[in-house]
Amino acid sequence: MLRYLAKRVAGLVVVLLLMSFIVFCLQSIIPADPARAMAGPTAPAATVEAIRQQLGLEDPVVVQYGRFLARLVHGDLGTSVRTRQPVTDDVVRYAMGTFELIIVSTVMGLLLAGLLALIQHAFGRFSAVRLAIVGAGSTPIFLSALLLVYFFWFRLDWLPGTGRLSIPHFSGPTGFALIDGFLVGRPEVSLDAFRHILLPAFALALPIAVAVGRTLSSSLHDVMRQSYIRTARGKGIGETGVLLRHGLRNAASAPLAMTALQVRLIFGNLLIVEQIFARPGLGLYTVQAFASADLPAVLGVSMAFGTFYILVSILIEIGQSLADPRIGL
Repeated sequence: MLRYLAKRVAGLVVVLLLMSFIVFCLQSIIPADPARAMAGPTAPAATVEAIRQQLGLEDPVVVQYGRFLARLVHGDLGTSVRTRQPVTDDVVRYAMGTFELIIVSTVMGLLLAGLLALIQHAFGRFSAVRLAIVGAGSTPIFLSALLLVYFFWFRLDWLPGTGRLSIPHFSGPTGFALIDGFLVGRPEVSLDAFRHILLPAFALALPIAVAVGRTLSSSLHDVMRQSYIRTARGKGIGETGVLLRHGLRNAASAPLAMTALQVRLIFGNLLIVEQIFARPGLGLYTVQAFASADLPAVLGVSMAFGTFYILVSILIEIGQSLADPRIGL
């Protein structure tokens, strides 16, 4: 286990270095000028040139990248062109809301995936179930998010469709509003955060539920026809016990691999969902950074997402090994 973790940590460092270099090289390709964006559209050319000299934008890309790595050792990701704040502070401020949304949507998606797989297992190849799953999986995420906003917020007014909290200026000890309300003795804050997160989390969970649910259903279909399943039934174990004790565990490897893929795709979907729901987080922060050619912010978010995805991949690989001992680390 320690050898495996050491190799994965070394791989994490290599991947982050390559990612940072690729994103950093975009600075020399993209025609946008960070100095002009920082100075403003009406600033004189002398001011823009002074900012370029201050930021070191006239130096070769290799020299700029070397300075970036030197700052990165001390946790400095540079200064955001748009917010004029350290990128590290911006990422930390918005990361908690985004990771809270990722965790809730992933858990919701896996629960829905299990439900879909069990429904398919119970009803077989029932056409209405298959039609509903195919329809849900074929809907683009921007369309499903807009439909959720339109029906549940605009038309029915059941759930809020924008923001993260209706309570202004609330700050908790962990940054996760869902649990901070209970920690500080204000459960109404947690309830408000739960109502705000339901719609965006469901929009992100739907693709996970469909992909993982179909994979789990196919795996269950194969596993439940194996000889050891017939042996378990012959011992008098009920169908529910066979399914829970033997079927799900042996069918978990492929759905876990699909979960890792869906977690990677969720980062791209965040850019759409947080924009539609106006939810403050790294997704909305990245969209605004792209609009203002804020490459330090884009680089900082890429590093945060890359680290989070690799850590999730490690956990999923460990889960696959625990579910199926034949899969070694």
